[in-house]
Amino acid sequence: MSKKEGKGLKSFNKGFQVPDTYIIIFLVVVVAALVVAMAQGIMQVLGGSDPTTPTVINTIMYNISNALSGVSGAVAAVLMYLFQSIFNFFVVSGTGQAAITMPIMAPLSDLLGVSRQTAVVAFQLGDAFTNLIVPTSGCLIGSLAIAKIEWSNWVKFMWKFLGVLMIGAIITILIAVGIGF
Repeated sequence: MSKKEGKGLKSFNKGFQVPDTYIIIFLVVVVAALVVAMAQGIMQVLGGSDPTTPTVINTIMYNISNALSGVSGAVAAVLMYLFQSIFNFFVVSGTGQAAITMPIMAPLSDLLGVSRQTAVVAFQLGDAFTNLIVPTSGCLIGSLAIAKIEWSNWVKFMWKFLGVLMIGAIITILIAVGIGF
């Protein structure tokens, strides 16, 4: 057997990592699906299909809108963005996050004088950039593990760039509010 053939046989064993990768991806998708299903279940328990019916979700929206009633639409939209950015640490799945928060954010934006489009922009930007550092992201942690980079070192490397992205996101949201998007 030549050296070339030996290398091929040795590298063949590494091919068994591929099924493990598919299993990990499958589990990530299953977790995301479960988060969406649980969010729908929570919304069923809390109510929220009719804004005139007394339900838990309507009480939450009413109290949040009262607390934020004195702020401008621009401040409310930025607060929505910051909330989504923080919430992304707990629910990394964009679909799961949308299923949980948008049933609250959409009517809340109506009450605060922020367009629903701007609320969606705040959600999208809040879900996007923090994915670069959230330790609960299987995709990020898997990528860092493959690259042999510790998460703490990654955060030290990324925090300034993330700050620039977040400032850009806030400017984008302020422009969206300013032009009535």
